Amino acid sequence: MANLKEIRTRIVSVNSTMQITSAMKMVSAAKLKRAQDAITKMRPYADKLQEILSNVSSAEANSDFSRNGEVKNTLIVAITSNRGLCGGFNNNIIKEAKLVAKHADGDVKLLSLGKKANDVFKRTEMHTTEGFSDTPYTIFDALTFGNVSELAETLMTQFKSGKYDKIVLIYNKFKNAAVQSVETEQFLPVIASASAEGNSDYIFEPEKEQILNELIPRSLKVQLFKALLDSQAAEHGARMTAMHKATDNASEMVKELKLTYNKARQAAITGEILEIVAGAEALNG
Repeated sequence: MANLKEIRTRIVSVNSTMQITSAMKMVSAAKLKRAQDAITKMRPYADKLQEILSNVSSAEANSDFSRNGEVKNTLIVAITSNRGLCGGFNNNIIKEAKLVAKHADGDVKLLSLGKKANDVFKRTEMHTTEGFSDTPYTIFDALTFGNVSELAETLMTQFKSGKYDKIVLIYNKFKNAAVQSVETEQFLPVIASASAEGNSDYIFEPEKEQILNELIPRSLKVQLFKALLDSQAAEHGARMTAMHKATDNASEMVKELKLTYNKARQAAITGEILEIVAGAEALNG
């Protein structure tokens, strides 16, 4: 059994850790509220825009953003966080990215959005930042639609130039503070709705081709922005849950350490009393 000084030191250390995890939990809860509001407002617009895009692009097989045939080059965009202490949030994305890369067609490259993915993949052959003017993994330092639009423009340019035949997004989708699901979503080429052939619900003014040339880039920018907002909200939810569990575990550990400390202290006192009694008996004898 550890001595009393060691147990007291551990109690102080665990209490300090519990204060840190409790503070991080409250900070994540405050950030989660803003991030949750942002993705809740964005998601209906993004989903409806994606639905319209799938419908109106069904007959446009020759679009710059539609491509048929063999996939020779695939780009995987892995979206993680810049910081840890959020449970399995980042590891789930990294595992899924490796799995998708293993089964992807053609030559596979990986773009990291988030420092955690960059730290893991930067030493691998498939990691790339080629063609991006700014360091892409710092996107969460200033997550705005303008910055995301520039990133989406670069991805679209690389796809149209033929550098990549397929671009896939992997991110955590926010469901609630305790639940996030890993999503693998095709970014390019645009997937047309199979049920939209012959759809007469749309009247095009101006021409359909002109509408698509404006609608597709806008929709892709919104799609990428939604994925990043989803990931940001999921990150704060995962961190809040992880810090809540860590705080509870620290609290239980403090209780156990205090019980151990009291037992050790009682044993020490009992030992001292026994020594005094034994000494007194020896003197009397």
